Amino acid sequence: MTAPSAHPILRARGVTKRFGKFTAVQDVNLLVARNTIHSVIGPNGAGKTTLFHTLTGTLPATTGTIEFDGVDVTALADHQRVRHGIARSFQVTSLFPSLDVRENLRLAAQGVHRLGAADGWWPPTGARARREAIDEILERMGLGRVDHLAAGTLSHGQQRRLEVGMALAARPKAIFLDEPTSGMGVDDIDAMKALIYGLRGDHTVVLIEHNMGIVMDISDTITVMQQGQVLVEGKPDEIRNDARVRSAYLGNMITGGAA
Repeated sequence: MTAPSAHPILRARGVTKRFGKFTAVQDVNLLVARNTIHSVIGPNGAGKTTLFHTLTGTLPATTGTIEFDGVDVTALADHQRVRHGIARSFQVTSLFPSLDVRENLRLAAQGVHRLGAADGWWPPTGARARREAIDEILERMGLGRVDHLAAGTLSHGQQRRLEVGMALAARPKAIFLDEPTSGMGVDDIDAMKALIYGLRGDHTVVLIEHNMGIVMDISDTITVMQQGQVLVEGKPDEIRNDARVRSAYLGNMITGGAA
């Protein structure tokens, strides 16, 4: 495992996102250290997912700057940020349901390269199959036994793991996970928790998650948002004992369970 670096991989300054007269994210400053798990939490409507959209390029920031791995990516679209090392999963599972698991992963890997996602003229053989890299991801995600099945036939937990695997297929420096345990049963939640923790060190993980048990157990740093702004940031124990966090919305749920 690679030791965390003192130099942040992500630096956001004064990020604001407005939709007309409504301000969803206001003047957010964020530093994410390399090779760590940095969680962003808050109640529904706090601005977490909108912040994710602006950081990953799905939505342009209205104002502010975003620097990733020393490069100003503020004006770059999401597919351009992928080539700089940013990958993400979404709150709603987004797969190719009629394609098998292996092909989903291969397309995710192919799409990183310029024009790769649209290159369907040549069959996925030889180097294009990316077999070794995909085999490694299948093993890591625990999907080796279902690699021949259509993604749409997998269980919900397997689909969520496949989506994380597709993000990893892009060989990212940082992976953004939006509610990866949403809709999961207890066994699947435990497996996903172990999976996410296993990413730390090889990758930087930025996580939105309502399950406070997971957040407190695996996070290095937690940013708490309220009404589009950062309320407080710190280590899990600091957040757990912060009176502002408790009074704002978490209450006793911060000690564990789902919020």
